[in-house]
Amino acid sequence: MDTLSKAKRSWNMSRIRASNTKPELIVRSALHRLGFRFRIHRKDLPGHPDIVLPRHRTVVFVHGCFWHRHRACKYAYAPKTRAGFWRRKFKKNVARDREVRAQLERLGWKVVTVWECECASPRAAQAVLRRCLTCSSATASNA
Repeated sequence: MDTLSKAKRSWNMSRIRASNTKPELIVRSALHRLGFRFRIHRKDLPGHPDIVLPRHRTVVFVHGCFWHRHRACKYAYAPKTRAGFWRRKFKKNVARDREVRAQLERLGWKVVTVWECECASPRAAQAVLRRCLTCSSATASNA
């Protein structure tokens, strides 16, 4: 049983953003500091990636640990109410993420996923991005 009224739960859920979230802004700032130039939310690519680095043929998804089920992460907990609903929802989210990744890779894009918990600070996000993007920038500059 939900402890909130239906109206209050609806209000809470309406405040959850899909784009321009705090982790996404941190990742964009970190990319900018690292010298990368990018586009955001390109609608012509499968899955509407959060960040697109066209020069490096790389897309970056900034995933929330809860919604996209980051393995072994404390933020990827399962709600206690309506367990069946949430299980189905999470399963569909993960399947969609997998399919979008496969589509982008078939189109020749490198796909990088940055998790919300990795974006605790701009410095942490920079470290993750530096690790993930050094291979793609070396490959792109040799092409």
